Amino acid sequence: MPYKKLAEKYRNDCAQFLREMIKIPSESSQEEKVAHRIVEEMKKAGFDKAWTDDYGNVIGQIGHGPIRVVYDGHIDTVGIGNLSNWPHDPYEGKVENGTIYGRGASDNKAASAVQVYGAKLFKELGKDLDQFTIFVVGSVQEEDCDGLGLRYALENSIGKVDFVCMGECTNLNVYRGHRGRMEINVVAKGKSCHGSAPERGVNAIYKMTKLIAEIEKLNDRLKDDPFLGKGTCAVTHISCETPSLCAVPDGCRIHIDRRLTHGEDKELAVKQIRELPSFDHETMKVEILTYTTPSYKKKVLETEKYYPTWVLPEEHPLVQAGAKAAERALGRKTGISKWVFSTNGIASMGQLGIPSIGFGPAREEDAHSTNDCVKVDDLVTSIAFYAALPAAILEARKK
Repeated sequence: MPYKKLAEKYRNDCAQFLREMIKIPSESSQEEKVAHRIVEEMKKAGFDKAWTDDYGNVIGQIGHGPIRVVYDGHIDTVGIGNLSNWPHDPYEGKVENGTIYGRGASDNKAASAVQVYGAKLFKELGKDLDQFTIFVVGSVQEEDCDGLGLRYALENSIGKVDFVCMGECTNLNVYRGHRGRMEINVVAKGKSCHGSAPERGVNAIYKMTKLIAEIEKLNDRLKDDPFLGKGTCAVTHISCETPSLCAVPDGCRIHIDRRLTHGEDKELAVKQIRELPSFDHETMKVEILTYTTPSYKKKVLETEKYYPTWVLPEEHPLVQAGAKAAERALGRKTGISKWVFSTNGIASMGQLGIPSIGFGPAREEDAHSTNDCVKVDDLVTSIAFYAALPAAILEARKK
């Protein structure tokens, strides 16, 4: 079936929908307006149902068949930082030379745009419609807490699901996993005294700097994996507690960005820090951060900020179905790889064990940058992919 040719008729509609979403700022916990806009588009596109759940996720449904598939794209974005660094208005949705620019163009509003129109095309074609229930999810708060919104939708709003396909940036390749991550603080206590006589106290910053040097060396010896790559750790923030600038600090805190490759987990990461020579068990402690920010619907899901590693084997039927759907959309074979950054897959596959893959129209390196963009041609290809995926799943399951 010529999926790409059939998807062409939605080129302008999909591009315009994406531009309208870009014009609506939607940082984490502030997604309400863009959520309503997506529900509106789903209803216009002929979805059987479209609503927001009580956490704030957008959910659209097509079909009532036995094979239940979720297409997920998160609808929140990071901020814009210094506006003067942008070559254009980040909320304009500018189109230039066949490319749409603006915050969320790549990460991840393009996913919602192509998944809505891909599901619409699947319904219009009618092939295998009786075999599938397709849910298009616009999940919230992914940028702040990976997987939180999608996991709530999967566990509370949708129910049993067989497969998940995420629209995070893959540059039209099929992705099947990524490293996990966790957010760690280390806190050190010292003893304050007047800065004119530092020998009377214990400087918490000095204690911490020795540990920081050891964390830097720890990074060099972390486990490597031939597919996912190496685990990493980096100190990304430091702060202190002190009575004044004329006093020795009696507290110091660092933040560690820890990326976990295959075979690494929360317990190992904490143990590695606690076993460093400069870690003083009496005056230092390791903390895993907790996320407690309410959604725009004022609901709080207290969550430990540990996001597990996940990989789906290349021979899995869903990976093979994704590769076949991509080939039909692109007219050529595509690559099978992994993300460098983290996605909602930590919930669907990492926590819930639901087979998950990704296919998205933008480049990972443009995410969170002032070059946030996506090609309109790639939107069309992605519409074709999401329309083709159900048939490819059926074929893969029969093998």
